[in-house]
Amino acid sequence: MFIEQPARWLRWIYPRAIWRMDPKEHSVYLTFDDGPIPQSTPFILDTLREYGVKATFFMVGDNVRKYPELYKRIVDEGHQLGNHTNHHLGAFKHWTITYVLDTHKANELIHARLFRPPHGWMRRSVYWWLRHEYKIIMWDVVTRDYSKWLTADDVLSNVKRYTRNGSIITFHDSLKSIDKLRIALPAAIKWLRDEGYEFKTFDTEDL
Repeated sequence: MFIEQPARWLRWIYPRAIWRMDPKEHSVYLTFDDGPIPQSTPFILDTLREYGVKATFFMVGDNVRKYPELYKRIVDEGHQLGNHTNHHLGAFKHWTITYVLDTHKANELIHARLFRPPHGWMRRSVYWWLRHEYKIIMWDVVTRDYSKWLTADDVLSNVKRYTRNGSIITFHDSLKSIDKLRIALPAAIKWLRDEGYEFKTFDTEDL
């Protein structure tokens, strides 16, 4: 559960970050990290369009540079944009200024008001710096679709087990995830809809 749904103490590390939305609303927020890439983004977008769902894409700036047509499609289809650094930086492998500048470089291409750190971690100094310029969105449910030890059924089970009112659900727009997402993503959307959840994106004016 520590991985799929972060412990309360972890949420205290970044007190102004958003980990879960309103627990009184029967709604969920689908998010996708790491894209866009041609091997997975088109399938994700096709699936979301088929079910009439809008999501938030936390994108890597260098991927946007390499695949601007996929970025444009995400924008044109009405999805929300998030910054995921320019080079998918590890949390503690870089100086604070290096990390912040990399994030700013990404936003020259992404033009987002939302930020999520790769791997869900960042130095406290990075957090205190970036929170003045971005609304930091973390997660309430990690599907672990990236894990080589999990199947598509396991990914779906994580959605079913851990989703609750206001959950921010994290999938991955990546090579590690796409084979599982082909089965798990449409099945998860169907299950969430059958359970009566409303799909939402973030109102940046209220965050």
